[in-house]
Amino acid sequence: MIAQKDKKILFLHGFFASGQCVPALALKDAFKGRADVLTPDLSIHPKESLSLIKEICDKEHPAVLVGNSCGSFYAQMVASVTGKPALLGNPHFKMTEFLKSRIGEHQFEFLKSRIGEHQFKSPRKDGNQKFVIDDALIEEFAELESIQFDGCNLSNGIDHVWGLFGEQDTLAHFEPLFLEHYNHSFDFPGGHTPTAEEVRIWYVPLVEKLLNDCD
Repeated sequence: MIAQKDKKILFLHGFFASGQCVPALALKDAFKGRADVLTPDLSIHPKESLSLIKEICDKEHPAVLVGNSCGSFYAQMVASVTGKPALLGNPHFKMTEFLKSRIGEHQFEFLKSRIGEHQFKSPRKDGNQKFVIDDALIEEFAELESIQFDGCNLSNGIDHVWGLFGEQDTLAHFEPLFLEHYNHSFDFPGGHTPTAEEVRIWYVPLVEKLLNDCD
């Protein structure tokens, strides 16, 4: 069965991204005329993001949640509470490690901490492209990490939360942890952030299946 036009999909982007990132736009394009894909800009603050997601779920009643990276971290928690089907693309279940890690832009540059000011990698609706990572933000994520799987149980549909993992992902390696809590895992030959083509080839068929299963 093909997804119906009145169905809605809620896409949740990664930490450095926005609702205008490549995966979001590719998903919108793939479902044009078949389903409405909602792609809100999420806050860098996890509790604010979760509040916004739950508010959208209450108002818009999306049939399926789709996340990437940090967005999948949120999608898993919301799905476990609401029972909504969800596709978790390269979920990052340990955002504190990600935010604390040290990075270098190329091999000749000294490593630098992620603590400090950054810019979002895709446009935000409010026009504000700058944000700051600090210890307080890391602590916010730590609080949620400690309880992120608390709502995961059979009654909340663990069979309707699926994971999709890039074989070339160098940032998140959480398929084993995912399988400690959920049953359906898929791999694709891509990296952490999928290209538009990878979204069409690998994400879209799984989202379609979740949409049709919820009929």
